[in-house]
Amino acid sequence: MMAENINDLTLDELRPLLAAELPRHAGFDGWGDQAVESAAAALGLKPEIARIAFAGKAAMIDAWFASVDAAMLDALPPPTLATMKVRERITALVEARLERVAPEKEALRRALTILAMPHNVALGARLGWRAADVMWRAAGDTATDYNHYSKRAILGSVYAATLAVFMGDESADHADTRAFLARRIDGVMRFEKAKAQWTKRPAIGFSPSRFLGRLRYPG
Repeated sequence: MMAENINDLTLDELRPLLAAELPRHAGFDGWGDQAVESAAAALGLKPEIARIAFAGKAAMIDAWFASVDAAMLDALPPPTLATMKVRERITALVEARLERVAPEKEALRRALTILAMPHNVALGARLGWRAADVMWRAAGDTATDYNHYSKRAILGSVYAATLAVFMGDESADHADTRAFLARRIDGVMRFEKAKAQWTKRPAIGFSPSRFLGRLRYPG
């Protein structure tokens, strides 16, 4: 994006550009106006325009995580994922997310601290669910029954646990994090296999899957 054109963009067009640049400065300046102004200067954007792009720290973090989602999907397009088994797809997607935040660990640490504050807990949970949903959809999941919810809840917990290991990982190429993730994904796959066998049994009376499916897609 040329500097002489960026100031003519709408706020909706500017936010993804700023979101991708913000963490490079939030690690030093924190998630606030200074980081926004530094990101704007790096992009050639007028600071007075940049300051109205986000309504607070949480909105900045939300936008950054959305940009991580987009970068992850760019790194693993559908034709690439199509050549993998489901286990490999999920592993590759989680690793791709981690690779994109790895250069900005301090910004991530500050972001997670902000999301852990009581007034941001609901947002943190929503962003975790969104990340899991984006990954499962990219992996080809089309479930509409209770599996839709259980898969995202489980992957969200796996990603959160892996992220905790990642934040303290000083091994080469984050080898310890990759090994931890592999063990957790293996556990999830075993669980999914057992669950699939259980759900093949004839249902009697009330069906949780039909009930949740109707909640998500009401007639």
